[in-house]
Amino acid sequence: MKVARPSRTRANWRFELVLAAIGIALMLFLAVPAMAQALPAAPAPAPGAADALDRALGQLGGGNDAPMALSLQILIIMGLLSVLPSILLMMTSFTRIIIVLAVLRQALGLQQSPPNQVLIGLSLFLSLFVMSPVIGRINDTAIKPYAAGQINSTQMIENASLPLHAFMLKQTRTKDVTMFAQMAKSGPIASPADTPFSILLPAFVTSELKTAFQIAFLIFLPFIVVDLVVATVLMSLGMMMLSPTIISLPFKLLLFVLVDGWALTMGSLAASFVS
Repeated sequence: MKVARPSRTRANWRFELVLAAIGIALMLFLAVPAMAQALPAAPAPAPGAADALDRALGQLGGGNDAPMALSLQILIIMGLLSVLPSILLMMTSFTRIIIVLAVLRQALGLQQSPPNQVLIGLSLFLSLFVMSPVIGRINDTAIKPYAAGQINSTQMIENASLPLHAFMLKQTRTKDVTMFAQMAKSGPIASPADTPFSILLPAFVTSELKTAFQIAFLIFLPFIVVDLVVATVLMSLGMMMLSPTIISLPFKLLLFVLVDGWALTMGSLAASFVS
């Protein structure tokens, strides 16, 4: 005689599935913290310019308890960006480089080639190359310590100004500094390192303009010789109606390419800030 086994109803199957799902979820929930503890912690990134900017904006807003509003942060950042062109033009090597490249284009007889955007780009990246040691010292002595909380904002500004002051002072003529110091009636300066920025900045710009025009004069000389030779030949041939500029342009381009003019010019400009 066969014994009848009770058949599982649909409700029993659902109950068992729910229990299995709960068990799997508990296993996963307990396993995730264990895996997280087993994984090594990622090293914290070194503080940089972004951290320094966040800390400066937080201090202006009154600390962590009263952070600065986003609109004020955007306003301050936009104000700093509006000052950056003046800093780039007047406190770096950009002025000398852009003037020399513009005069070089004029000496070649080219009006819009290379275009202004290319000249500005070349000047900008060559300025970054020349200023990279100064930028590195500013980052090491001012930005990183301030972002790490080792110095305050006053010390950061002082540490950041020292490398820039040394660079500008090295490129400035003594007589230019003396002239502006006499005009400002600041009295005798104990040492060149004590020269204030209010006197050093106009003296630096004046020296940079003079140096740029001296380099431009030396660049102009060989191309003037080519123009004179071409004009003399055309006059001797009786071709007075033919413009000497049209004939001399390919010869000047050929001369510039044969002597590797771009590498010579860019290398000489970079070396002029070292010597």
